[in-house]
Amino acid sequence: MPTDGHNGHTGAQEQPETQDRPESGYRPVTRDQPETGQDTSPLRCLVTGATGYIGGRLVPELLEAGHSVRCLARSPDKLRGHPWAEDTDVVRGDVTDPESVKAAMQDIDVAYYLVHALGTGSHFEDTDREAARIFADAARSAGVRRIVYLGGLTPAGVPRHELSAHLRSRAEVGQIFLDAEVPATFLRAAVIIGSGSASFEMLRYLTERLPVMVTPSWVRTRIQPIGVRDVLRYLVGSARMPEEVNRAFDIGGPDVITYLDMMRSYAAVAGLPRRLIVPVPVLTPRLSSHWVGLVTPVPHSIARPLTESLRHEVVCDEHDIARHVPDVPGRPLTFEQALTLALRRVREAQVTTRWSSASVPGAPSDPLPTDPDWAGGSLYKDCRELVVDAPRASLWRVIEGIGGDNGWYSFPLAWAVRGWLDRFVGGVGLRRGRRDAERLRVGDSLDFWRVEAIEPGRLLRLRAEMRLPGLAWLEMYAEDDDGGRTRYRQRALFHPRGLLGHAYWWSVSPFHTIVFGGMARNIAQAAVKGMPTEASRRPVSR
Repeated sequence: MPTDGHNGHTGAQEQPETQDRPESGYRPVTRDQPETGQDTSPLRCLVTGATGYIGGRLVPELLEAGHSVRCLARSPDKLRGHPWAEDTDVVRGDVTDPESVKAAMQDIDVAYYLVHALGTGSHFEDTDREAARIFADAARSAGVRRIVYLGGLTPAGVPRHELSAHLRSRAEVGQIFLDAEVPATFLRAAVIIGSGSASFEMLRYLTERLPVMVTPSWVRTRIQPIGVRDVLRYLVGSARMPEEVNRAFDIGGPDVITYLDMMRSYAAVAGLPRRLIVPVPVLTPRLSSHWVGLVTPVPHSIARPLTESLRHEVVCDEHDIARHVPDVPGRPLTFEQALTLALRRVREAQVTTRWSSASVPGAPSDPLPTDPDWAGGSLYKDCRELVVDAPRASLWRVIEGIGGDNGWYSFPLAWAVRGWLDRFVGGVGLRRGRRDAERLRVGDSLDFWRVEAIEPGRLLRLRAEMRLPGLAWLEMYAEDDDGGRTRYRQRALFHPRGLLGHAYWWSVSPFHTIVFGGMARNIAQAAVKGMPTEASRRPVSR
């Protein structure tokens, strides 16, 4: 079950259809200070979704607050590269597997639920429902004190049947936790603004790339965004809520604005000329999600729930969270403050997690290319080896720096066309780029690849996340041969599914000499030069 970045309108709790929200999301709070006599001893916290956008940022915040943290992950190796990984207890498991959840819950005080099944197929609502019930039951059996769940803000007065399937599912999950025997805190946020969030990336690329925009009518919808720093503050603070608290809380920043205002504010903060924005009613949420997918790195599958949520006004109905997690001077952040901080993080290359931190789901039974006896049938290979007149360290720097703005060291047009084709069929395309310009860690997205394994100084294995009739990997090795020379070894592997998969491999294999052969030569040349250059990324004349 994939982790959820919770980057936008990611959930909802059913509300009475006649309920209205006030002009401002803030109402007077009857108690501004937390309860006295509150236990301040460290808590034992379980975090699901630690490989995702919010989960990956929550773990270090909990550690800094003095708590101990256990992470439940389907692929524990994806957490290995995080600086906080050694300070946590990482266990393998899946929220749809009762036994692994039950084991992970042992000796836990507070359990954070930050996952969802969106993208796993047409029955994701059933999966979400089943996983939430398993989680709630395991928490009860283990004597957990509290469940904390981050969902999305529901548009007021909108009948449940008019909500998207994604919003309905998030509403149901929240209600399952509130109806369970373990006290629950259900935090409901609208657009989350932070470096690397899907909402921020969507806003950023739409504004930067289109000085003149013909936009959907939802750009005039009023919303109440919140900075990711405040979301994390509320999540950490929710761990110490009194036992009798079992409810949902609306969380948002102090500004109630339209998406049109957000784009104009972004242009001002980023120093861009004022954008000309013309809303038109003909762009439905489905069409506008394809439009967003075309212009931004956010693929259609993620853009659609974001844009569907923007159809309706989402403004906080209360600010009762301040009774338990008091506001401090300057917090919550204004939209402009959150935007400025996010832009600074991007420009300083200090983005710790991204919306693409969560993996595209794959079957757990999918074998790895390292299996000694290939267990999945046919495996096509394209292998290249070159002696490199450079130290291994120099070669490894080039390998670890591949992708994103550094390019792929081979026939740029071919890679660009492949990226466009992938976007056209609903895939992620090439525009996800890199989280960090120089360093990679397991689980990072890298254009239309995912880092599956790293052996520092020796191996980088990437797994394809573009739309393919099969499974694909790209492996790059920096090694020493028997004579002490540096050797670059490269393998492209493809496991076809069905006849279409075999046809795909044979249709593209004539281009492998240009694409993969050129890549191997140019990587070797870049290592000799000591750093990647534009010239070294161009194909070498044959």
